[in-house]
Parts: sequence; C-alpha cells; structure tokens
Amino acid sequence: MGALPRRNEAPDGGHMVVCGDDGLARRLAAELRDVYRQHVLLMVPAEEAGGRAAEPPGARAQAGETPWSVREIVAPAPYQEALLRAGVERAAALALLYEDDETNLRAALTARRLNPGLRLVVRMYNRKLGHHLEELLDQAALLALPGMDRVALDASTTVLSDADTAAPALVATAVAGTNKIVQADGLLLRAAERPASGGRHVPDRGLCTLALLSSTATDPAGSEGSEASGAQGPDLLPDDRAVESSSGRGTVVLETVHRTGPVLPPRRLARRGAPLGEVLSARLRWSLAGIVVAVLVLATTTAALTDADPVHAAYLTLLDLFSINDPALDGSPTRQILQLLSGLVGLALLPLLVAGALEALGTFHATGTLRRPPRGLSGHIVLLGLGKIGARVLARLRELDVPVVCVEQDPEARGVPLARELGVPVVLGDVTEDGVLDAARIHRADALLALTSSDTTNLEATLAARNLKGDLRVALRLYDDDFATAVYRTLRSAHPRAVTRSRSVTHLAAPAFAGAMMGRQILGAIPVERKVLLFAALLVTGHPHLEGRTVAEAFRPGAWRVLALDTADPAARRPDLASAPHTGDEPQLLWDLHPGSVLHPGDRVVIAATRRGLAELLGRRPLDTGIDPTTRRPSDGG
Repeated sequence: MGALPRRNEAPDGGHMVVCGDDGLARRLAAELRDVYRQHVLLMVPAEEAGGRAAEPPGARAQAGETPWSVREIVAPAPYQEALLRAGVERAAALALLYEDDETNLRAALTARRLNPGLRLVVRMYNRKLGHHLEELLDQAALLALPGMDRVALDASTTVLSDADTAAPALVATAVAGTNKIVQADGLLLRAAERPASGGRHVPDRGLCTLALLSSTATDPAGSEGSEASGAQGPDLLPDDRAVESSSGRGTVVLETVHRTGPVLPPRRLARRGAPLGEVLSARLRWSLAGIVVAVLVLATTTAALTDADPVHAAYLTLLDLFSINDPALDGSPTRQILQLLSGLVGLALLPLLVAGALEALGTFHATGTLRRPPRGLSGHIVLLGLGKIGARVLARLRELDVPVVCVEQDPEARGVPLARELGVPVVLGDVTEDGVLDAARIHRADALLALTSSDTTNLEATLAARNLKGDLRVALRLYDDDFATAVYRTLRSAHPRAVTRSRSVTHLAAPAFAGAMMGRQILGAIPVERKVLLFAALLVTGHPHLEGRTVAEAFRPGAWRVLALDTADPAARRPDLASAPHTGDEPQLLWDLHPGSVLHPGDRVVIAATRRGLAELLGRRPLDTGIDPTTRRPSDGG
C-alpha cells in the first residue's frame, strides 16, 4: 500500500483490478476476495487509501486452499502508466468505478487497447452513453481478437449503474424482508430459511432445497456454521434423502419473491383511465342516483294514472324534466301535477350535471399529472424519494404488481414522470413535515422504503413512521456501511418484532459488479451461514458432467444442481440473464424441470453450485473466461 509499484512489481496475471474513488470500489474488492476468492489489486486515490479491504495475502485463506488477498495501491487517476503498473495487460478483469463518467470512459478505452481480451466492468450514470460505450468496446475487442467466441465477447464489456444493480435487493427487502436474492431472467429469487420441522409436517421446499442449516444454528452455545462443525455444519445442496432424514435442522429453500400481503387486483394502481369512483365523488353519485329514482317513480306514476303506455310515459316525463314540453293547460289535474313535479326534479338535476362535469374535468386533468392516494388504500408500500434509485425501484415494484404510494419533495425529480405514466399516487411534500406520511396512508401500509439522497431524512422518516405504525417493515438507504449497521442494530433493539433493514447502495450494488467481473455467466451468490452458494448460467456443450445426462443424473449433492433450462432459441438468447428483460420480452427460463429431462448439447442451464463444485464443473479453469490472459487469445472453452 502506498506509492504505485514499479513495473516489475506488477502482479503475475489472472488477477482482478478494481479502480474507484468511493466506497463501492472497496466493497467490490472485498466481495471478490471473500465470495469468489480472487486476488484483487485495488487502485484508489490518496484520500481513499488505508481502508479495511486490503489485507496481507492469505489473511482469510482456509486450510488446503490457495491464499487470496486484496492489495492496495495509490494512484490519482487510472492513467495509462497506472494501469500498466497494475498489470492490466495481464489481468483477467478490470472494474472502473469512478463517480465521473468521463474518467471511466477514458480509462476503459485505454484498458481495451492495452488488453483486448480484458473483461471490463464500467460504472456509468449516463445510461445512453453507457450503451454506446459497451458496443464500442465490444467491437474493439472483436477487431483485435477476430477469433473470439460469442460467449467471451458477450462478457467482455459490461456497463452498470448503482441504481440498476441496487434496485432488485431493495425491492426484495420491501416485499419479502430479505436481500439474499438472485436475479435471473427478470425473476427475483430469494433464499428463505425454514425452521426445523416438528412431527410429520414437511415445510414448503419452494423451487428446491439449497441447504440444511447446521444442527447448532439454534443452539446459543453451538458454533454456527463453523468449519470445525463437521457433520454438524451446514450441508449445501443436499439430496432428497438427506433432507427427509434431517430432523431438527432448518433448511434454506429457493423461492420466488412475491407479495405476502392481501391479494389485490393486478395493476390496481396503474390504470391509465380513471374509475367512476374517482371521476365523481360519493355525494354526487348518491345525488344522481336519487334523481334517477325520482324519474323512474314519475314515469311509472304517469303510466299508471294516465292512458299513456310505459314508453310514452317515460318520454313525457323526460320532456317535462328538461322543460321542453308544452304546458299541460288543457290536461287533467293529475297530468299537471306530474308535470310540475318533473320540472322540480329537472331544476335539481341542472346543478348536479354542472358539478359532475366540473369534477370529471378535474379528475381527467389530474390523470395527466399526478394521482392522490385513494381513501381506502391499504397493504401498499410507501416509497420515499423518486431519484435515480427510487425510479428504478418503482418500476420493479410495479412489475410485481405491488401497490405503491410515492413521496417526493421535488416535483421535477427523475421518477415523477414515471409515476405519472404508471398512474402511481404521489404525495408532493417534505416527508419530515407533519401530515405528509399520513397523506401517504402510512398507518395502512405494509412497508416503507426510504430512498432519498439524505441519510438524516431517511432516518427521520423511518422513526416517524415507526411511531405511527410500530410493526411496519422498513428498509432505508444509508450511504455509509458503518452508519447503516449502527442504525440497524439500534432499530432492531427498539422494535424487536418489526423487520428493519438499513442498506447502503454500495453494499447492494457490489454483488452485481462482482458477478459481472467473473463473467456474465455468474448470476449471483447467496451466503449460507459461513459458506456461499454461487448461481451461474452454463452452456451444456463440453461439460461431461452435464451433456447427455438427465437433470437427476447431472445433480451432484454437495457440489452442483441444475435449477432451470433456457428455452429460448440459441440465436435469441440474452447474454446477461442477471439483468431484467426488456419490456415485452417473455421469460425464457423453465424452472419446473422433470428429473428425467435430458440435457442436450447447445442447451443453457442455470445451476447452483459451491465454489469447489463450480471450479470442478469448469475443469478447474477460472470462472468463465473464454480468454487466456497470458496470450490474450480465445481459450479452448470455459
């Protein structure tokens, strides 16, 4: 740590290089070290040096495993000289995480020239520019390495933003109370813990059982998930026999993220049209109903007391109602009285028609602006802040048909047009002022997502909401990891029965960036006590443990398990299953697999695997590369 190493001190190759000027870089380096066990070189400016992510080689290595570490160097910016001294020309992957898009852009172009086969992960706030940059860098890699296969090319450049990568975890926290999730083909999957079953009751296994928890997990004197637990430790990817015989042990199952609240009609809050209840007030509707009843009574009476048939009687009543009939001067007293009564009802109808027209005009005008929360709304999520992260979270919540009420102080915020387009109610105002949370119906809400850019505002809103509803599920965005941890512990102590999650964006975004650095085939990772399960999308071709085998035969307990099959045509497959599908795209993953289904060459499958299991499945090669960093040429597979 300190000054840049000399040229001959650069790493030997195959390492990961992370460059950045804020907490995301340090968090990503720790993720690569702890989850994927990679050698990482962290490049930071002088003011960010000296963090906790750097540790001496082998500081966390377990017995019999290759040591892994984070080495920290100081550089003012990722200039060419700094990248060369970091060994980028021999590195497996480079992450550029500076807050300035131009800095990341310049460094990405330089790195691609120095190492055409380098896997690049670039942080960009400008999404349109990021899309063009991704195409440009992929084209540059293809020109420099004409023999590059499609898998390696698809993973060669990935452009991400904090908002896109943090949104799924925030959505899962609000809906299901957890951020142990994996995103695949737009579907949010979570690892849910099931307590030990008692008696003959078998807990729901979800899509599959991922792990058996350690038998000492509920024992305060036990060593939860420690490496020395032996047979008492967590058992990853057990077979059915092990699950059935695991009495007294909790399980971790994979399931889809869905709402746990009351069932609501789809798109209840996202209709573009205005329902009758919002066009006309209840008082006006009752008044109009009274007029209709009066007209029906008058028409019936006219038919009964005169010689007119029912149709003609109704016609005469309407003419009298609108005062366009001739006066019944020569008619019978009964006809004259009925005409006068119809005229009086018509006088009452005129102001009601005017009031209805004005209310309807105001309602339809409001549908083009912002909606107010309906009076009887309940079971919804209150979303504070419609900035870049709040807008992404709002879009994902609506994809899940979750009712949302937004609170935003700035009417020009980025997510306000999206809320208007989706028809989501918005309360404009400062959430720290009295009455704003009440207007959002917080006392009837299921959860609160505090995602403004101010830590103090998020914390103040959370405390105020908890005073209004003590059991409210809360997830608040905080910038600093240490502060988020302190807030979490304090709120859990004060409200032990309520679900509380405090999250920093760097904490939530780091796993997605780490997965991209390992290759787009890595969908994510879920911790199980002190172990980790990896989720990856693999081509069956070239893998003898998968090719030509059935789903049941391809399952190796404790190592890997096939979870889903990609049903899309190979030419139409999305290279990055970890990202949400574009609007209108149909899901292409089949999760309900029959054990006898055969895996054919060319198929793509989603698997869950341990670190060692995935390494064995890939033939002990680095997690996905397709590129040999020493020759900068396509490898034979992977």
